[in-house]
Amino acid sequence: MNTYDETFDFAVVGSGGGSMCSALVMRQAGKSVVVLEKTGLIGGTTARSGGVMWIPNNRFMKRDGVADSFEQATTYLDAVVGNRNDAPGTSPERRRAYVAEGAEMVDFLVEKGIRLNRVDYWPDYYDDAPGGSEQGRTVVAELFNVNELGPWKHKLRPNFISMMSTLDEMLKLRFIKQSWASKKIAARIVLRTIGAKLTGKHYVTAGAALQGRMLQASLKAGVELRTESPVSELIVEDGVVRGVVTLKDGRPWRIGTRLGVLVNAGGFAKNQAMRDQYIPGTSTNWSLTAEGDTGEMIREMMRHGAAIGQMEEMVGNQIVIPPGMEDVEIKPVVQGVTASPHAILVDQTGVRYMNESGSYMSYCQGMLKRNEVTHAVPSWAIMDSQFMAKYMLANTMPGAKKPASWFDTGFLKKADSVEELAALTRIPPEALRATIDRFNGFVMNGRDEDFHRGERAYDRWLGDVFAPNASLGTIEKGPFYAVEVLPGDVGTYGGVVTDSKARVLREDGSIITGLYATGISTASSMGRCYPGAGASVGPSFVWGYVAAKSALADSASS
Repeated sequence: MNTYDETFDFAVVGSGGGSMCSALVMRQAGKSVVVLEKTGLIGGTTARSGGVMWIPNNRFMKRDGVADSFEQATTYLDAVVGNRNDAPGTSPERRRAYVAEGAEMVDFLVEKGIRLNRVDYWPDYYDDAPGGSEQGRTVVAELFNVNELGPWKHKLRPNFISMMSTLDEMLKLRFIKQSWASKKIAARIVLRTIGAKLTGKHYVTAGAALQGRMLQASLKAGVELRTESPVSELIVEDGVVRGVVTLKDGRPWRIGTRLGVLVNAGGFAKNQAMRDQYIPGTSTNWSLTAEGDTGEMIREMMRHGAAIGQMEEMVGNQIVIPPGMEDVEIKPVVQGVTASPHAILVDQTGVRYMNESGSYMSYCQGMLKRNEVTHAVPSWAIMDSQFMAKYMLANTMPGAKKPASWFDTGFLKKADSVEELAALTRIPPEALRATIDRFNGFVMNGRDEDFHRGERAYDRWLGDVFAPNASLGTIEKGPFYAVEVLPGDVGTYGGVVTDSKARVLREDGSIITGLYATGISTASSMGRCYPGAGASVGPSFVWGYVAAKSALADSASS
């Protein structure tokens, strides 16, 4: 019989996505719960991220008259995720549970005082598939005054956006050169910032707003939250998970649980050895995840017989690394660069090989797959002066003037002709010229015959809605530019296999009693696909919610 230093009804490993959601369910049921975060900050990569949840048929869609239903959403997931033998994290049963529980989870959070909303227009990433939504199924948190957390505000992991702007505003701000509406948004942000300083407020956005609100609600509900509390071991008695071994005051501390343990400790994006094993050719230095994303809890669950799946997948997010940012944690994301007019992506032979307006996950999947047959990591973004005049690049405003170090170090190549640019990038000149000429022909005819870029609403949304063609524009006006693009990520996408009640399964399909998992510690219920914005954070919340309900139900029936 194990002895414990402390006992709770439920323990949660990690403080990302669904951890505090699960804890709130437990507290509503009158149960004690502890959240154990191994780093010094609460919120995980979710707090650093856009904080978007992909939740079909949610209350905000209904409020705004946006059509959706359980049937439409499951039709969409079945179409884009499908039934694959190599994706054990997904199944028709899990997808249906996700759709049903997701809308209920949002209602639960709103009832708990979490202020959420939807982005007006953010198409599903495969909106042209059966059941796809052009308006989108995204749910986000409203701006949050982090000063409301008192001393805990210093424990909240910061977001990558420092401006006091909503995510929707940031998405529209990129068109500041083309749109008066975007200029008005910029003015609104400035006035909001001034007003906040005058009134003693500090607004955070995106994932920090979501996790800040979740932290506030959790503290109010009486959730025990601990930082600097890594979990090294699951405590198992007679095949049942009964607790965890963590650290307290620098020494091992055994916590027992009556209802079970939920693991939401992230993936393994910051573990190079695991990356080399499962996603070779990628680097921890390209990942935008928090430093605690090192995979030891996946290993620990495997030690107790947990099945794993989809370990080769990651939530890709294409990046560039300007000079001086080699060691910066959050590197510039360039998703919209080659999706904009007057730009394409080519491999190192000068050949275009994908629809550059695809989701960030499919984009990076495409890079890695292409790299198996020819050198494509890194690939080259090719642009002309028309692009530079209109669009942002690596967090710099539109315009030809860029940091001198970009040119001095060769980070940004510049040439007066396509052939000269090819020489700078070591691409065969005739190949690059042929690729650009072919693409320009597609632009003139208004259709990308090779990869159908611009035919989905999502493609056009990601491009420039103010341009004559939102996705396509000729590359013909010098100077010409090139920059290396790398397959970065915002997290891995594989882990332990769970069922429709978020219970961890063994290889034979049996349940590891008392062990639940959510987030990217699990093999995603979205399989090897990213159906829409928030298809990682959304499932973390939903399955965290489901896990708590399951633990309560399992206890009641035992």
